[in-house]
Amino acid sequence: MTAIQEAQERPRGARLPRSARREQLLGAAQEVFVAQGYHSAAMDDIADRAGVSKPVLYQHFPGKLELYLALLDKHCDALVDATREALAATTDNKLRVAATMEAYFHYVSSESGAFRLVFESDLTNEPAVRERVERASDLSATLVSKVIAEDTDLPDAEAKLLAAGVCGLAQITARYWLSQGQEIPRDEAVRLVASLAWRGLKGFPMHPQEPGSEGDDEESADS
Repeated sequence: MTAIQEAQERPRGARLPRSARREQLLGAAQEVFVAQGYHSAAMDDIADRAGVSKPVLYQHFPGKLELYLALLDKHCDALVDATREALAATTDNKLRVAATMEAYFHYVSSESGAFRLVFESDLTNEPAVRERVERASDLSATLVSKVIAEDTDLPDAEAKLLAAGVCGLAQITARYWLSQGQEIPRDEAVRLVASLAWRGLKGFPMHPQEPGSEGDDEESADS
């Protein structure tokens, strides 16, 4: 049962621990912002969805922007954490690419639709929103770039550029896939896009070169 469902079963105005109330309000706000966008959403709508009075909502969040930014922080952090976990799941670079793509596809296809707050916000002209989204994208690319730099002879700046390309490919293709009604099964879509990314990345020389690894590189290049 979600925090919102629990709240709806309580009498209006029933007290909750502050942390639980905050999560409940964030859950209600997420549903409203995803459905209506920032500009069309009203604090009254969010309070009604959460089953609280508007003063209760304002006790936790002084305004609509602060509420939106709290949600944005939560879901930007979730994207970065998913990227980090994907890269840490294996030491096989081909599988790391696939895991990173899967992380983005999973993030975008979540039933909550929260990715829209990050990638399709109607508030991108707000500096605080833009800064958070850019920071999340940069942190994700930095995580990927560290793996590329560690495993190749590429300078850090070049590794970061490639990493930004990998993350951009993951994000754009995942959103396109979703917009097309997921007509390709997610596993197959991930495999296709991961294959595209890996075919480019595997061409860079590995570092350091281990004795006898030339044959292994040739074998992996054919895979």
